[in-house]
Amino acid sequence: MAVIVKKSLIFRILFALCIGVPYLSNYELTFAIWSFTAFVTLNKSYSFTFLKYATCFLVILVIAIVVTDYGNVNSFFLVRDFTYLLKPVIGLFLGYQICRYTYENAFKTIIYIGCGIALIHLTIILITFLSFFHISVALIRIYAGYFSDYEVYALIILLFYKKFEIDFSRKQFWILTAIIGTSAFLYLARTNFIQFFILYIGLKGYFIINRKSIIAISSIAALTLISYVIILSINPKRNGDGIEEFLYKIKIAPTEPFKTKIDLDDYKDFNDNYRSVELILTLKQTANKSRNEIFFGQGLGSQVDLKKNVFLGDMSMRFISVLHNCFMTTLLKSGIVGILILLYSIFLIYNQKGSPIPIVHQINLLLMGTGVFLLVSNWVLMGYYFTQDSKSILVGFLIAYREITHKNQTKLPSETHPID
Repeated sequence: MAVIVKKSLIFRILFALCIGVPYLSNYELTFAIWSFTAFVTLNKSYSFTFLKYATCFLVILVIAIVVTDYGNVNSFFLVRDFTYLLKPVIGLFLGYQICRYTYENAFKTIIYIGCGIALIHLTIILITFLSFFHISVALIRIYAGYFSDYEVYALIILLFYKKFEIDFSRKQFWILTAIIGTSAFLYLARTNFIQFFILYIGLKGYFIINRKSIIAISSIAALTLISYVIILSINPKRNGDGIEEFLYKIKIAPTEPFKTKIDLDDYKDFNDNYRSVELILTLKQTANKSRNEIFFGQGLGSQVDLKKNVFLGDMSMRFISVLHNCFMTTLLKSGIVGILILLYSIFLIYNQKGSPIPIVHQINLLLMGTGVFLLVSNWVLMGYYFTQDSKSILVGFLIAYREITHKNQTKLPSETHPID
């Protein structure tokens, strides 16, 4: 008897592969699978809204290509920078295109993929515990991963499952929430905690400026400040065990990416504030360049001198071409113009319109939250450009889902009004 496989199932599997492959930390494999999927799902047409957004990242890449000094650049870094800067473009098109094949039960698919990733993560943590007969923040993060933006998105959509018109039973909801929530928490990633609260606030509608949102955000800010003061009073140590190690990370979080004075010869100061080290050295190096290089960047393969060898990933290096801070990486490759375009892209994803269609309204709120979170993500962890990041796929997917839903339902005049 012949086995009939639904076309939508094949594309759901491809979607899951595209989301899951970055967790393997093999960028070559990620780039290959993303490129293949983007190619086999090509659309005949794209909306102006989507193309305007995707073009921002394409222009940043084009500027870097044009200003590159091809006679004085290492070919390895040139090719790597090209693929890194192309990644958001591929991810956005991939997500936008694959949505039409997975539109039915789309949000269930997102959640189930998140659950699958969570189960793998929890299994790795269990294996780590059985291997060492103890567990710590360091062991969890080294062996099970450092962060998972996708799982946070899956969890947020799950928590608002009724708003996203997902037909889960209460039992399904609690089981999935327990699995994905536990996994997301056990990454113990400060950025993921910030992401969760930003997206949650966004879906509650608190990024729409009014009296209610101002009171809510002010209350949250006050609670955050009080919590931080409590952590300061505890004064967790740098080499503490268990939760103290995590609390120390929170303690230094406000200064780590913004510190302006760092002793490069002090091991602790250098490592605790490494993101600031990259920022300071990039700005100093850029300030000594020509006007054209300041405004349009130094192109593909350009590097920052760290003044000393630093162990990054699996290698020791002094010159780096990609930084943690996406704004500084963009400054290096495409200059001030590139940064302005990047900021404009964040504005585009934040500046959503209103809709009388409930699920479209929820998507717009989620995109607004994503815009706010991208300010944080771009500052501390390369945003869309990070090799293990898949947010660009989700954003492209959400834009396409919103557009398909609009086409399937009667449009009303209030769709063109700002969210209020």
